[in-house]
Amino acid sequence: MKVAIVGASGAVGQELLRVLDERNFPVDELVLFGSPRSAGTKYAFRGKEYEVQLLKHGDDFKGVDVAFTSAGAGTSKEFAEDITKFGAVMIDNSSAFRMDEDVPLVVPECNAEDALNRPRGIIANPNCTTIMMVVVLQPIEKLSHIKRIHVASYQSASGAGAAAMAELQQQYKDLVDGKEPTVNKFAYQLAYNVIPQIDVFQDNGYTKEEMKMFNETKKIMHTDANCSAMCVRISSLRAHSEAVWVETEKPISVEDAQAAIAAADGVTLVDDPKNQKYPMPLFVAGKDDIYVGRVRKDIANENGLTFWLSGDQIKKGAALNAVQIAEYLVKKGEFSRS
Repeated sequence: MKVAIVGASGAVGQELLRVLDERNFPVDELVLFGSPRSAGTKYAFRGKEYEVQLLKHGDDFKGVDVAFTSAGAGTSKEFAEDITKFGAVMIDNSSAFRMDEDVPLVVPECNAEDALNRPRGIIANPNCTTIMMVVVLQPIEKLSHIKRIHVASYQSASGAGAAAMAELQQQYKDLVDGKEPTVNKFAYQLAYNVIPQIDVFQDNGYTKEEMKMFNETKKIMHTDANCSAMCVRISSLRAHSEAVWVETEKPISVEDAQAAIAAADGVTLVDDPKNQKYPMPLFVAGKDDIYVGRVRKDIANENGLTFWLSGDQIKKGAALNAVQIAEYLVKKGEFSRS
């Protein structure tokens, strides 16, 4: 197969290279694209060196089977036609097409088959916080329909890109050295702080990030459940966490919920509070699964459950989910040219 990565120099682009290699994805030919700033940069992949080409309009995607795009919504919109016009499947990590009716929004553990119906040749990769949550909601939904979801997210610097990760690390160093920390990527200093805003505020008082969780959950799970979110930036480097409350049509026991979660694809249960064992960002960075713990009854709702999860934002929250979509398409024989 011929594989392209757009935005190869970014945090997700680099993670895509690692994940493709880790999972032995069938890459016969690889092409990397980037901005004028990153064009000419070279990266190693499976013993070969590849140079990032300048992304431009034209026929550069001729012969490409699958293109992973992670260069921002504006770039995805501008180049979607160039990428797909010769038959490439575009798996897009931006917010550009997520809520378009003719673009499937896919988390393979939940709705892999939606990827087979892609009129525009585009499949959207959901928002990282949504991906992590729905992977865990899916096994609960199978026990009893989820009616309502409340979630508070604790999101790492990586959600704002590689430069934001570097800024957080530099802030801690500056503060230790007695210097004034540099603040560029966030509205405030993130080191030793939490910021109760991710993305811009909407007219209803929720941020764009919070509304992504509301809208994307419905589309992925094909559900009428409403999700009310509070998204918060914390000083974790690359793993997000979420506290989730769900109300189901019928009561679910903690034991049944734990068993369903433990048996689900892409999820690892770490739930032994007596021995202080529960997921934390420090220990899930670099891992594939979403880790879940502190599963308990919601004492404010007889049909409610609450739980905690942590997962790697760059991996399952972005690159791994995209590669898993492509793996599903390979399994289904969708790349007939390869």
